Amino acid sequence: MQVFKEIIARWWSEFTLQTKLMAIATLVVSLFMSSLTFWAVNSIQQDAQINDTRFGRDLGLLLASNVTPLIAEDKLTEVAQFSGRFFHSTSSVRYIIYANEEGHIFFGIPFSQDEVKNSLTIQRKLELPEDYNPNVSNPVVRQHLTPNGKVTDVFVPLSLENQYLGVLAIGINPNPTVVASSNLTRDVTIAVFISIWAMVILGGVFNALTITQPIKELLLGVKNIATGNFKQRIDLPLGGELGELILSFNDMAERLEKFEEQNIEELTAEKAKLETLVSTIADGAILLDSQLKLILVNTTARRMFKWEETHIIGENLLEYLPPEVTQQLYEPLKHISQDEHTEDEKDHHNILPTRGEFRISLNPPNQNTFRILLTQVLDQNRENIKGIVMTVQDITKEAELNEAKSQFISNVSHELRTPLFNIKSFIETLFEYGDDLTEAEKLEFLQTANNETDRLTRLVNDVLDLSRLESSRSYEFTPLDLAQPIEQTLRTYQLNAKDKNIELIQDIEPSLPPIWGHYDLLLQVFTNLVGNALKFTLEEGTVTIKAYAVKANPENPSEYSHVRVEIIDTGIGIAQEDQEAIFDRFFRVENRVHTLEGTGLGLSIVKNITDKHNSRIHLVSEEGVGTTFWFDLQIYQERKLS
Repeated sequence: MQVFKEIIARWWSEFTLQTKLMAIATLVVSLFMSSLTFWAVNSIQQDAQINDTRFGRDLGLLLASNVTPLIAEDKLTEVAQFSGRFFHSTSSVRYIIYANEEGHIFFGIPFSQDEVKNSLTIQRKLELPEDYNPNVSNPVVRQHLTPNGKVTDVFVPLSLENQYLGVLAIGINPNPTVVASSNLTRDVTIAVFISIWAMVILGGVFNALTITQPIKELLLGVKNIATGNFKQRIDLPLGGELGELILSFNDMAERLEKFEEQNIEELTAEKAKLETLVSTIADGAILLDSQLKLILVNTTARRMFKWEETHIIGENLLEYLPPEVTQQLYEPLKHISQDEHTEDEKDHHNILPTRGEFRISLNPPNQNTFRILLTQVLDQNRENIKGIVMTVQDITKEAELNEAKSQFISNVSHELRTPLFNIKSFIETLFEYGDDLTEAEKLEFLQTANNETDRLTRLVNDVLDLSRLESSRSYEFTPLDLAQPIEQTLRTYQLNAKDKNIELIQDIEPSLPPIWGHYDLLLQVFTNLVGNALKFTLEEGTVTIKAYAVKANPENPSEYSHVRVEIIDTGIGIAQEDQEAIFDRFFRVENRVHTLEGTGLGLSIVKNITDKHNSRIHLVSEEGVGTTFWFDLQIYQERKLS
């Protein structure tokens, strides 16, 4: 029963409000008309019952007045004959029964028929109604139901000269015409009621199958088309205008599907081109919607912000940026994403989108510096914001270079100003007071000016050498005996080492094969490395130049593959945080320890020269122990054979 209720409830819920109202209206009208009909039938039946009652009373009184004298004279044969003629003369009489004073039946027509027994439940004694009074001459009328309809029972007291002789019971059949008319009216009413609902149900089924269902299918199809499902089709075998509408809908859906496929192919191709273009951009490119959610991020931007393994598309940008970037971009991004143009700006078709440029440096350990440009993306009418383009440039090297250049300019300015001031001071002294100075003082002043001039020359030469090495100038290499530039370097610094009580050691492997290189450039490498070693080595320390051949050829293990050169000192060493930047231009360790002078170009020159020799300078250092610089050089025979 519960399942049936659920089915009815679900079925009823599928109807529209209009259909429900029509069904309720039909039910009310049909019930009203049926009730009116049944009321009319009932009124007719009540009138018929009244007529039957009146007719039975009159007929009973008539029969009683005729048979009472005969019963008083005990002429029962005549009573039977008269009653028989009376019974057979009309079809309205159902039965005639006579009972004496005690109610015992002494005659009845038809006495032996079963239907009479069944109708009156006849026994040996007639059961009289409770309201029957033999002393009252008015008959008592009642009705009882039989399979053939209601029968009117009339009980008439038989009295003659105030002497009670018995009772006459007469049954009156209902009017067959009225009964037939009533039954017919009732049957017609039921048939009409059933027909109305049958027509309503059939109409609803027909409407559901031929109109409602196709319209629902069309409505569902239109909704699917609106959501982008262009594969929707309606397969209903209908004709007429509705069938043409369904065919037109299917044709429209097919055209839209083809158009979508073409658009998808074109958009996919354009997207692939765009993604390829964006991925090849050296700068980071980020596209946001108006809610600051990520739409597109290229590879460079992912690498800059460490997003390679993070799914960020569709997420809020501010939740994934480094804290330093978020702090500076929060307010500008909110402003740009919510910026609205005035009416004057909307009327100006050449309005430029709002922009913002920021320079942000990250805190350790990253220590990167970014230049970030924010640009609004407006719609075709340049009225509403569709998104934000965020361009990110990693200018860490540029910032470091600018810082190094600034430091270099400061250092060079200081280095230039000091010797120039000294030269000018001593020359002015000689010019103004030359006659008052002794020959020894004049020579000392001239020697100082000469030393300061050499100092200026070295500074200028370092700058020129670095510029020349970083240019596209080519150098001519020749076979070299590596011992020659090493010995020349040691001779140059022999006096400096002696002054600082530092031992210079030459450790060159005997029969060292010649190398392929440039003599002056290698001499400059040894001069810079040995000079730095002497500068940062304390008294009684050692500086060693070591050169030896290395066998590292897997194809021919017995052959020498290259010559390795090492410059080893027992100096103060280089801190670990400085070792990565030691070869950068303008970088100076003394900038941090503030102990020694220099331009910060020597090791950068060394790196460029080793690069010219297809080699690489390496560094091993420990603070308080010493430092070792080493690099490899190609052997002349090996290169010639190659």
